[in-house]
Amino acid sequence: MQLKNLLVVIDPTSKDKQPSLQRASLVAQRTGAAVELLICDHNSALEDGFFTDRAAQQRARTALLAERLEWLEELAKPLRDAGITATCKVRWGKPLYDEIVAHVSESKPDLVFRNATTHGTLQRLLFNNTSWQLIRRCPAPLWLVRDGEWKGQKAAVAVDPVHAADKPAALDHRLIEASLQLQQSGMQTDYVHSYNPLPKTLVLEAELVLAYDDYLASAEQRHREAFAELFAQYPVKPDQQHLLKGVPEESIPRFVEDNGVDLLIMGAISRGSLENALIGNTAERVLENSDCDLLVIKPA
Repeated sequence: MQLKNLLVVIDPTSKDKQPSLQRASLVAQRTGAAVELLICDHNSALEDGFFTDRAAQQRARTALLAERLEWLEELAKPLRDAGITATCKVRWGKPLYDEIVAHVSESKPDLVFRNATTHGTLQRLLFNNTSWQLIRRCPAPLWLVRDGEWKGQKAAVAVDPVHAADKPAALDHRLIEASLQLQQSGMQTDYVHSYNPLPKTLVLEAELVLAYDDYLASAEQRHREAFAELFAQYPVKPDQQHLLKGVPEESIPRFVEDNGVDLLIMGAISRGSLENALIGNTAERVLENSDCDLLVIKPA
């Protein structure tokens, strides 16, 4: 992952806080990247059927987009004053995530920033929340930004070297390479792998019950060896590698909280099934449980 062109999706409903712009500005200052500010907007009152005068309708839509662009230019001014190359773009259309994905496909940024919102499972399914759709569909690495104070000092990368979650082997390498690029922004990085051995209460055969301790030791050894092998070609020290035991959506957020992690980097795979829409993948569940920013990277 290069860090030359950053895209910030600005929330037009929030005039006071744009944490995604703050993150992108910090990364740009530390890496020299250019920043593009984007607003995708739509107002049903300016669609066909509300105006009898089509020319008046078009003028109203043009005026709204011009107002949005003027606001983006104001947001871009502090970046330009700091020596950062900043451009602005507005788009009209719905749904919002389609417009964002279309723009990402056209402009091909190295990294996309957007404010994160979390919703319950049913609401996520019924209302097609933009953050969840972007996790599945955004073709570029997606940085979902939490509101609140951000220190920008610690990052954690969640990898799966045994591919228990059916991740392609190359995805872990994309995650590691992205984290090494982000170290340019001054972040200290740890790497975590969480595995969940079969609980003893679910072992029904007598022979397996007797050998349960051996099973635990063997499972830990297998994951530990795969974890170490993954980093054989990278400048990652052993004390940066943390093997966690437990369900990932519980053990990883606990690691985030205990270690003051500011940014969690994860891989995500889109399958598009109804089950995935209802339950969500690991990245989505970890996002709901972790009080930090999340950088989602998908396979090439």
